[in-house]
Amino acid sequence: MSEQRIQQQIRLTCGAGNTRLFRNNTGVLRDYHGRPVSFGLAKGSADLIGWTTREITPEMVGSRVAVFTSIEVKAATGRLRPEQRQWLAAVQAAGGIAGVARSVEEAERLLAAHPDRMPGAEQQQQPEQP
Repeated sequence: MSEQRIQQQIRLTCGAGNTRLFRNNTGVLRDYHGRPVSFGLAKGSADLIGWTTREITPEMVGSRVAVFTSIEVKAATGRLRPEQRQWLAAVQAAGGIAGVARSVEEAERLLAAHPDRMPGAEQQQQPEQP
C-alpha cells in the first residue's frame, strides 16, 4: 500500500474523537518572481500533525489540554531521514506524542500508548528506527 494511502487512512481513522490530525506538507517552491518560498512547519516535521486532548490532574478535574501529536507515515520499506528522527525526538522531549506509523493499527497503538501523556512527562518513547 502506498504511503499516501496509509496516511489518508490514518488521518481519517485516528483523527476523530480526542485526536485531530492534519496533513503537513513541507518543502520549497518558487513564486512567480522566482524566489524560493518555504512551506510547512520545518524540514523533517512529520506528515501528520495535530493534538490529542487529555484530561489533567485531579485538582483540575474537567480541564483539558491539547498534547501536540506528530505522526510520521512510512510505507512498509520506508526509512526515516535524520531530520525526521530529530523532529520526533524533539516533540517527545517536549512532552508531545510522536512516532512512526506504517498502518492505521500502528498509529492507534501510538496514540493509545500515551493516555496520560503530559508536557514534561518522564517516560519518553524513542523514535522508531528503520
